Amino acid sequence: MPSIFTRIISGEIPCHKIAENEHCFAFLDISPLAEGHTLVVPKQETDYLFDLDADTYAALMDFCKQIAPAIRQAVPCLKVGVAVIGLEVAHAHVHLLPLNSVQDINFSKPKLQMSQETLAATAERIRGYLK
Repeated sequence: MPSIFTRIISGEIPCHKIAENEHCFAFLDISPLAEGHTLVVPKQETDYLFDLDADTYAALMDFCKQIAPAIRQAVPCLKVGVAVIGLEVAHAHVHLLPLNSVQDINFSKPKLQMSQETLAATAERIRGYLK
């Protein structure tokens, strides 16, 4: 059975897409730790990040590097943090999180409840800063 991320990539499940290319797809987390919390996934469904072939892994990290500056401009923050956990969804993914303190990347804290309208506006702002 395809992962939820594969279903999002295929358009079967809606999302607030940030960007995509031949190898990767980026979209907002619907249960974010902070506004602008973005998930970046390879289109190739692989459970464990380090099981990706070298080219796909490099493409994923390069795509993250393209998305992070747009997040930083759209959501004022000191930095954009990177986290790879991979326990909830069996599809490799990278979390890009706007950070102002180390607590902003604490995955045990309560998630934000954001309206679809707010998520859509945030995604649009991030997309506006992509080069």
